[in-house]
Amino acid sequence: MAPKGKKEAPAPPKAEAKAEALKAKKAVLKGVHSHKKKIRRSPTFRGPKTLCLRRQPKYPRKRAPRRNKLDHYAIIKFPLTTESAMKKAEDNNTLVFIVDVKANKHQIKQAVKKLYDIDVAKVNTLIRERENKCMHGGWGAKGEGEDRQTDS
Repeated sequence: MAPKGKKEAPAPPKAEAKAEALKAKKAVLKGVHSHKKKIRRSPTFRGPKTLCLRRQPKYPRKRAPRRNKLDHYAIIKFPLTTESAMKKAEDNNTLVFIVDVKANKHQIKQAVKKLYDIDVAKVNTLIRERENKCMHGGWGAKGEGEDRQTDS
């Protein structure tokens, strides 16, 4: 065996760190000019999400917004005036109206409030024969109903 040469003493850690930092600085300044090949793990290509801007039309495609055909006057057609409906009004403080089939309970409640100025406590609906919807609505305490009937 040949005699071993003298090993160089390792550089002090501070100088080594400085050299490493200098090397990193040069690499950052130079930049990366190559792209690493991406490994595709799926046979289906999923395209990237691209920017979709809102349309900016030159003119509106509809001239005016559609008129609301189901307004308060269209919702409530007429009050039901059969004997049983009148009895309900006297005994249970309940009004009975024939209403539009497409109207829901919230719309019926708002329509009664606007047209008759009555706060309806609860709206019960049932679809009757010949595509009529019937609404039974009570407005609260028993004593209150008699006052309202005499006013009108």
